[in-house]
Amino acid sequence: MRRFTKIGLTVKSGFDHKDEAVARILKILRSLKCKVAVDPTRIHDVPCARECEPMDPKHTIDLMLVIGGDGTVLRAIREMKDFSVPILSVNRGTLGFLAEIELDEANHILPALLNGEGMIDERGLLKVEAVRKRKTFFAGHALNEAVIAQGTIARLIDLETAVNGEALTTYRSDGLIVATPTGSTAYSLAAGGPIVHPAFDSAIILTPINPYSFSQKPVVISGKSKVDVGVHMKVRKFADVDVNLTIDGQMYVPLQDRDHVHCSMAKDTVKFLRRKQDTFLSTLRTKLRWGE
Repeated sequence: MRRFTKIGLTVKSGFDHKDEAVARILKILRSLKCKVAVDPTRIHDVPCARECEPMDPKHTIDLMLVIGGDGTVLRAIREMKDFSVPILSVNRGTLGFLAEIELDEANHILPALLNGEGMIDERGLLKVEAVRKRKTFFAGHALNEAVIAQGTIARLIDLETAVNGEALTTYRSDGLIVATPTGSTAYSLAAGGPIVHPAFDSAIILTPINPYSFSQKPVVISGKSKVDVGVHMKVRKFADVDVNLTIDGQMYVPLQDRDHVHCSMAKDTVKFLRRKQDTFLSTLRTKLRWGE
């Protein structure tokens, strides 16, 4: 494992003691002679970071260090231009399922990881496209899931779903979650979906949200599959139904009747810097209190 010396630093916006957290991490990075570029929109107001250069596309970094929770990690991934750069997350959120270390551990664990004593954990990304009248009007990536769901009016919607061109079913439900193995412990799990080990990267999970039919259970399909979801919105007398495509719970795209959402596993992967001794099963026990 190589040593990491060019660090990009971003942080969760607006949490208590942000200045203190950034100062602690910067002190460690400076003691290791690391070159640090900081997120200009979220760390520019922190006094101890004023000497650091702002991150921009011209800067080459070999590690993205994220201070925050899972939402901050997902946002950082969405903003990344180069998926070859590993991510290391220092937890300052609530759950921190994607986080590798806690802030209180940083003094003795962070130097070891930056000096090459860790491992790279690759996670699959979902490629998501929204198509209207055969033209793509949105394209993006999801680490956890893409969700097609009704919005302001509580009514069931029809989602005609096909896998590799073959009809699967028409979900009459509140929506459909298309998740990666990483996302199997997020929204999909809350909706009754299965837990899938992230090392099993060749998988896509389809989890309906409150399906009308008892037979429409979550299903795990090959990660080589191409999923097509057609949106069917019935005209209502009193109110129209809003349907949105939501990516990782952070950005949404309004959908219209007859729109299609295409999902498949992307060629790119997200790379996390991990401690060698940590395992997915231990994370289930400690973060989700699995089996308790």
